[in-house]
Amino acid sequence: MTFPSEQRLTEAEIAALYEEHGEELRRFLWGVVSDWSQIQDITQTTFRKLVEVGHQTETESRKAWLFQVAYREALAYRRRQGTHKKALDRLQENQADDATVEDDPLVRAEVTVMVREAVDQLSPDLQQVLRMRIYEDKTFSQIAKELDIPLGTALGRMRNAMIKLRGKLAWIQRDA
Repeated sequence: MTFPSEQRLTEAEIAALYEEHGEELRRFLWGVVSDWSQIQDITQTTFRKLVEVGHQTETESRKAWLFQVAYREALAYRRRQGTHKKALDRLQENQADDATVEDDPLVRAEVTVMVREAVDQLSPDLQQVLRMRIYEDKTFSQIAKELDIPLGTALGRMRNAMIKLRGKLAWIQRDA
């Protein structure tokens, strides 16, 4: 058994360890992270640590030490990736929540056409009250006076028009 030395490992010793174990270490890491660029970074970090503290390891256990360091670095990478993925997922969820039908001009145009078609399917008296209230921005008392109908009838027609439109356009409310 060789005890750890107080002197740092030489470049030749590190190069020999890299030559002897580098490829096997990368294959091992592939099973842990499956990302070639990350494997290169983890291998580099592992051998950087070997330069820094490798002299404190026993000669016979350096291979095991290298694999242990590489494994810990790979797990740290996976934890960071998991945290990063969770943050991105949360961000996407928030953006999806903020997105509405009105954000897409094509969807907005399609909805407009469908609303117009639904309005066209209403009876003429319901259409008339709806158009006067929405497009002409008239009050119900103005509508009642112009159509020579009671105020309650104008309100009732508007209510019936809205109920029928809600029924025909319910899918828009579910998707929005």
